[in-house]
Amino acid sequence: MDTLEILKIVLPALLVLITAYLLIDKLLRSDEKRRKFELFKNNLSVTTPLRLRAYERLILVLERTNPNILLLNTIKSDMTSRDLHTALLSSIRQEFSHNLSQQIYVSNESWNYFRSAQESLLRLVNTCAAQCNPNEKAGILAERIIQVFSNSEQTPTELAISKLKEEVQSLFKV
Repeated sequence: MDTLEILKIVLPALLVLITAYLLIDKLLRSDEKRRKFELFKNNLSVTTPLRLRAYERLILVLERTNPNILLLNTIKSDMTSRDLHTALLSSIRQEFSHNLSQQIYVSNESWNYFRSAQESLLRLVNTCAAQCNPNEKAGILAERIIQVFSNSEQTPTELAISKLKEEVQSLFKV
């Protein structure tokens, strides 16, 4: 057998081998992509409800810690300004600390807005309390907090709620 005859046999065999390799490789990659997509889809069906509940809980916390609502739920007729100050700080910290785990379901940006709202609210309460006599009636502190809060154009709480809503809406955009 001479070289020409060997080439006539080997070349077509090589072409068939390369073609088979490329087709099988493409098939395997396609199958891998399909499996990854199925896994992603299955994970999405599990994580989406969890994420939505996290957004709901964070917005609920922000609404409950709105000074108007927070004061109504916290103030008692026999409280002093100091008592109200302490109760408000405790209530705010408790509301936020009960929801720390929700941060794994939201973006870092949304979580930062959420934390900023908490810090801003604590600052508001502390600033207003510093302007009041600790032994005067709690109503005076409550009035001051509501007055300062209502004079704000867009509060960090409103910004955080807006950001959370925006993020939820982006989950459903295709």
